[in-house]
Order: sequence, then structure tokens, then C-alpha cells
Amino acid sequence: MAGSHAPATSLSPFADPILAARLEALRQLADGLTDRVAVMDRDLNVVYANDAAWTKDGGDAAAGKPAKCYQAFVQMEDPCGTCPAESVFETREVRTVACNSSGDGTACGMHQAFPLMSASGDVGSVLVLFHKASDPHSLPKTLLQQKLGRSRPERTESWLGDLVGASSVMQQLFDLIRLVADSSATVLIQGESGTGKELVARTIHQASYRRDKPFVVVDCGALPETLLESELFGHVKGAFTGAAGAKPGLFEEADGGTIFLDEIADTSPTFQAKLLRVLQEGEIKRVGGTQPIKIDVRVISATNKDLNDLVKAKAFRQDLYYRLAVLPVHLPPLRERRADIPLLVMKFIADSCQRHRQELRQVSEEAMRALTAAPWQGNVRELQHYIERAVVTTTHPELTCTDLVNLKSHAEPLDLRSVGRDAARQAERARILQALQQTSGNRMKAARLLKISRASLYNKLHNFGIQ
Repeated sequence: MAGSHAPATSLSPFADPILAARLEALRQLADGLTDRVAVMDRDLNVVYANDAAWTKDGGDAAAGKPAKCYQAFVQMEDPCGTCPAESVFETREVRTVACNSSGDGTACGMHQAFPLMSASGDVGSVLVLFHKASDPHSLPKTLLQQKLGRSRPERTESWLGDLVGASSVMQQLFDLIRLVADSSATVLIQGESGTGKELVARTIHQASYRRDKPFVVVDCGALPETLLESELFGHVKGAFTGAAGAKPGLFEEADGGTIFLDEIADTSPTFQAKLLRVLQEGEIKRVGGTQPIKIDVRVISATNKDLNDLVKAKAFRQDLYYRLAVLPVHLPPLRERRADIPLLVMKFIADSCQRHRQELRQVSEEAMRALTAAPWQGNVRELQHYIERAVVTTTHPELTCTDLVNLKSHAEPLDLRSVGRDAARQAERARILQALQQTSGNRMKAARLLKISRASLYNKLHNFGIQ
């Protein structure tokens, strides 16, 4: 790595092959960034840092000797009082922190800390992003982007391509997408149904140097094993009944670009073994064929299930999981990013009005509050379909709460079980609101009145969208 410091480029701290692969992927994409990026191990040793991460006086690290993060980035002899990055080793969760010099571990300008998993399933190291010295919304450019001069998805404060979000979790996601886009490492996107996993995968592709090559989508859960194998790998003439001629597979179609394997958790052990070989060897064999075919394809997979749990239950291959999750991405449900709902509503209204050739609608403040407070069990997809129905079934220039109520009544299912379940939810919500009113908003007293625990009440308030 030209112009980088010795401890930043050495892979020796990572005997673990999974961590070594992730470090190499990070090194390839972060070396040309103006963003400050570093990786630290459990002992706070800096095992990687791009050139932008080093301060003017980089301490021992700049001299080519191993350095602790506090030595390298803030020239301190002793560690900070409490480093937020350390907690990531235990919680396995992304941490977003504030930058100050109060001794709480953020004097270095740490902004976010991401866990990097080892082959054993533990957090082996932590990826740290630092605050930028310039405009926090300015777009970093990689060396490859500068050479090719190609455009990437536009990033504004609340948008990245077609992704919308002003919430902190979405801003984290935008930063992570820009960071991992130009790597060839596999990405695993996990999140509930309807959160937009395919859109994230497409945005990663469009932000990468592969953007001019194909983006191929495969729904692994919708195809039986034999058909899935033929679709992905292709087949030769006579491979099975009906194979009248040779046919290339989707991996060949995606050559040079990106293939998105949706619902990867629903695949069989036999298929998982064959996919693992593709990832290891970078080549495929058509069904019924013997000749390997080299491919250059970035694999992005997604699932609405917890693959860690499936691995522990031996329902998913552990070695394949670590191959797929070199760069893991968690996509939060809509209930955890309610601040984004008004932005999404306006986007979906504009899209629907344009698609159905109608004048642009507005939304009343009361209706927007109702939409923001709704549970949206189907996440962004449910909200999108709901808004489109509202646009199609109304004519006046502003959507009101009356429109939304009427729309819901028409959309309600007619089967007895669904009607009963919905009625029970409405009754439970009404009783909780009544208890809160009786106790002047005191949640502890309301929980006692309802004869449930305070934790249960908090969960119900969250699920019902009650502020």
C-alpha cells in the first residue's frame, strides 16, 4: 500500500482467515478515502488505519512501530477513561458516539464503531470511523472514482440514491454503504421483511465501480433447489429432461457486476455447499457440465432471519455464513426510524402521483402524525403500498385522517381470525390509553392498574406507537 504506515498494512495481527479477508477488503477500499478509518483489536492496538486517519504527529505509529489508538491519534500515554469502541466487543452492536475531549474515549474524534466478526463468531476487532474535518455531508471520492470520473448515487443530508433517511441509524447506513461500496467483499444484509434490503443492495452496487455492469436479483426462497441451481449456474445440453440446449446461468449473466441472493436462509444444505465452492474458488460449473467457468461477481445476500441462530441450530452452514458476512449490514425496522416516516411519505406520494398521472398531493399535519405513530408491521413496503392506495382512491389535494381511516376500513381483511386479532389489538390499545389517562401519564401506576409489568407496558407502548 503506497504511502501507508507499516502497522496499518500488516495482516499479521489477524491469524483468523475471516478477519484477514475483512481487513484486506477494508484496506482496498479505504486507502483512497478522505474519511478517517481505523481498525483496532481488543487491546486497542491499531492494526489498520488509512492515511487520512493519522494526525500530523502520529506518535510511534507514524514511525512504523506498533501503537495503541490513544498513542496514535491523540498522543496520550494512558488510555482514555472509557472507550465506546470497547463495548462493541461485548454488545456486538454498532455504536454512535459524540466527539469531545472530556476523557470519555472520544477525544480522538470517534464517530461510529462497527463490530468485525471472527470465524468463531466473536467480535475479533472493531472498525472505527472518525468525524470528518470538513462538511459532514461532503462526499468522499476514492482514487478509482477519480480515475474513472463516473457518477455515484447522489448523497444529500437525507438521501443516498433512492434510500431516504434523516435518522441516526440511516445516516450510519449511508456512511457504511459509501465505505464498503468499492470493495469486492461479500455483503450480508439482515433485516425484517419490507425494510428495503434489495434497495440497499442496489445502492451498494450503484455506488461501486461495478455500477455499469449487471445487477442481478435472485429470490432464493421462491425456487426449488434443482431449479435454483440451474438458474444460478446454468446447464449443459441434456443435463436433465427438457434441457434441449446449453443455457448460461445468472452468475455468468452478472459477470463483472453484482448478484443479489435474497432470502439466502431458505436454501438447502446441498445448495449451500455448492455456493460455498463458488465463493471460495471464484468459478462455477454448469449443471451436468465438468468444465469450470471463471466469474468475477460480487455477491450480496439478504435474509429476514437471524443467520447466527440458524448456524447454532445447524440449519445453516457456518463456513458459508462467514463467507457471506465479510461485511455485515443490519437494516433497522421502520419502528426504529420513525423520524424518517414523513420523508418516506412525501417520497411515496410524489412517486405515486407521478405514476398515476395525478397532481401532487399534500398531507395534513394530523394525518402525518397518525402515519408517524402507526405500527407498520410490514415496514417500508407496507407504508409504500398504503400511500399508493390513498393516492389512487382519493381526489382532493390534501390527505386527511378521514381518508386514512376510510382507507384502512376498506383494506381490512374479512376472515374471522384477522378481524378478531385486529379487534383485540384495538381494544388493548384503548385500555392502555385509558389507564394512562387515569394515572395522569404515570407509567408505573398504569402498569399496576393493568396488572402487567412496567417492562411489558413499555413494550406495548412501543408496539402501539404511543408516545
